[in-house]
Amino acid sequence: MSATYRELRERAFTANMEIPRRGLAIYTFGNVSAFDRDRGVLAIKPSGVPYDRLSADDMIVVDLEGKVVEGRLRPSSDTRTHIVLYASFRGLGGVVHTHSTYATGWAQTGTPIPIYGTTHADHLAEDVPCTEVMRPDAVEGDYETETGKQIIECFRDRNPLHTPMVLVAGHGPFAWGEDAEKAVYNAAVLEEIARMAFITRTIHPGAARLPDALVRKHFDRKHGKKAYYGQK
Repeated sequence: MSATYRELRERAFTANMEIPRRGLAIYTFGNVSAFDRDRGVLAIKPSGVPYDRLSADDMIVVDLEGKVVEGRLRPSSDTRTHIVLYASFRGLGGVVHTHSTYATGWAQTGTPIPIYGTTHADHLAEDVPCTEVMRPDAVEGDYETETGKQIIECFRDRNPLHTPMVLVAGHGPFAWGEDAEKAVYNAAVLEEIARMAFITRTIHPGAARLPDALVRKHFDRKHGKKAYYGQK
């Protein structure tokens, strides 16, 4: 590994290893990338390599054209989706895609995750959005780029920094953050929200959404201008 991208590749490796540690995917499922916006490159997990065989040396550095800059293996098949998100959403330093069980279950139904409780509202002030099902012509095109475009379209009227997660219909969850570590954190939060919502709907299929006043209170006390959650 060259010294030029050592830190970036190590960050990507550490974040990828959080996927199995947090129970967000099994075998070779999922991927995380870490982005260096100044250099215009990202480091991402190689395609099809089990987590227990990964090392920092295996992380692949690619530019925003998808060209391999450093690395001996083939990058994740989802690399172009990551590239679309970095190119379109300012402020992102990490992107993660998992096949976590409950979030993927909601994605497979093409259903946004309703905001039922304050745990959800602590992290975002709306339902977890879900894209439309991809059109056949898009599937036959550049599939991974089209997946990114689906997400961008879903966020046409949304702030991706306020809602750092999405379900891709029929596919699974993506999440992001200011760095790769935060992206994985958001993916883990998404899975927990999805699990809680599933349990809520199972217990009471007609459960009501959380009232707006509670949504705003819980979101703003962590993320608003006068936030007071946590330590200064």
